[in-house]
Parts: sequence; C-alpha cells; structure tokens
Amino acid sequence: MNEEKRRLSPPAVGGSSLLVIFAVLCLTVFAMLSMSTVQAEDRLRSASCEAITDYYKADVEAERILSQLREGYVPDGVEILNNTAAYRCKISDTQNLEVEVILDGKDYKVTRWQAVYSADWVPDDSLNVWTGKES
Repeated sequence: MNEEKRRLSPPAVGGSSLLVIFAVLCLTVFAMLSMSTVQAEDRLRSASCEAITDYYKADVEAERILSQLREGYVPDGVEILNNTAAYRCKISDTQNLEVEVILDGKDYKVTRWQAVYSADWVPDDSLNVWTGKES
C-alpha cells in the first residue's frame, strides 16, 4: 500500500516552480523598463537632432546675410550703426541667433555670434514659499 501511495502522489516541485515564476516575472519587469528607457532615449535623440538641424539652418542664413553685407548689399532686417551690422536669424520659437559684425570694406570682424533665448520668461508661482513673515 505504501508503494501504491507513492505512485499516485505528485512530485514535490512547489518551491522550484515558485522560484521559476518569480524569475520570469522579474525578467519581464526588467524588459518593460528597458523598453521604456529606449523610447525615452529615442525621443531625446529626435529632439536633439531637430535642435541641431534648426541651429545650423539659422547659421547658414546668418552666413548668407554676412556674405551679402561683405558685397555691399544690406538685406532687410539688418541694422547698421557706425560700421557695425546687427541682425538675428530665427532658430526656433524660443531662440534666435544674434550676430554683430564690424564691416570695413570687404574685411569684417564678427563680434557676436550667439544663440539667445527669446521667449518671454514666466516665473513659476505655483509653489507656496514661506517669505519669513507670518500671514
């Protein structure tokens, strides 16, 4: 009877089954985290590529305006004051490339070639900060 009871009872594998299920669950969670990281890095790469492309488009436009100035032609949007030409080229909705050049015939000296934040600054007042006075 003892031998018959052994044949009918299932093998004891409960602990190892739980361990395998836990390992599969952990690997699944790590895979999901890896996928979300890849998606976030892809969005960052895309935004970075777009920002670089926009900057170099503005840079090419600024170089084109500089070459016209050196030829003696003053394009629209260029301000000249005492042999110093100043103009800006739009990089994005929030940035401009500002250029200042001292002109002396065909010679020139660039005194400013700078990306400048151009949007209005709006402070974040949503956080209640203690000012030191009781209200």
